[in-house]
Amino acid sequence: MKRRTFHQFLATQAALTTAASGEPLLNRLFNPKKPMKTATHPLTVRRSAERGHADHGWLKSHHSFSFADYYDPAHMGFRSLRVINEDHIASGGGFPTHPHRDMEIFSYVVKGALQHKDSLGNGRILQPGQIQLMSAGKGVLHSEFNPSPDVTTHMLQIWIQPRERNLVPSYTEWHPDTASEAAPKVLVISSDGRDRSATIQQDADVYRVRLSKNESISHQLRNGRGLWFQLIKGNVTIGDTTLTPGDAISTETAATLSFTATTDAEGLLFDLG
Repeated sequence: MKRRTFHQFLATQAALTTAASGEPLLNRLFNPKKPMKTATHPLTVRRSAERGHADHGWLKSHHSFSFADYYDPAHMGFRSLRVINEDHIASGGGFPTHPHRDMEIFSYVVKGALQHKDSLGNGRILQPGQIQLMSAGKGVLHSEFNPSPDVTTHMLQIWIQPRERNLVPSYTEWHPDTASEAAPKVLVISSDGRDRSATIQQDADVYRVRLSKNESISHQLRNGRGLWFQLIKGNVTIGDTTLTPGDAISTETAATLSFTATTDAEGLLFDLG
């Protein structure tokens, strides 16, 4: 990895996670000058090609929301959801030890493996379908690498704003059991840890959706909540809207939504208070 790229990465982390003067992006994330756009129609579509993009050689990343050098005031986040980065990490590449604070951060491995180490004493290698969730709280250091010599890691890194600042840092994981591995819709993260889900310090339910061709699931969005669905693989239709890999939809209109796969598909569904 080039030294210049690493320094740029550390500068990005400091700008996003260190509470100090001169941190414009974090200030925008927690105190945006302009209100986030809300849907004027039942569904708002965020197309894959519209996302921010970064290519560091060892890392190719697409940003659903403003991140690092990509800044778009129209896409600062959705409710408490602040970052969705779809990353492809080359063999042996990764993020050296760096700081985070006041953010709920989870990684979802799609392909390959992800090696995690942190200042809380945790060290794991995650496999496809597994999730690690770190509550950065008042401060934590961690690193993430692709340990494989020949397989690119495909993963999503998601940041969710916590319910309050300066929480005690913590770490947890979610691994599918036999039943959840085959389930088309399974709760993987929640505020209360129900149904074996990992616990997050925010009013947020996150579901892994994995559908076979022509299979459907539904989700009821209650009043006062928002839904974001991020498609990772395959094609899915929601009403008259068709999504392809990397696309997303959002809504803050209470309704029961139906998702139908036209090919084998996988995604993450966020139900946010």
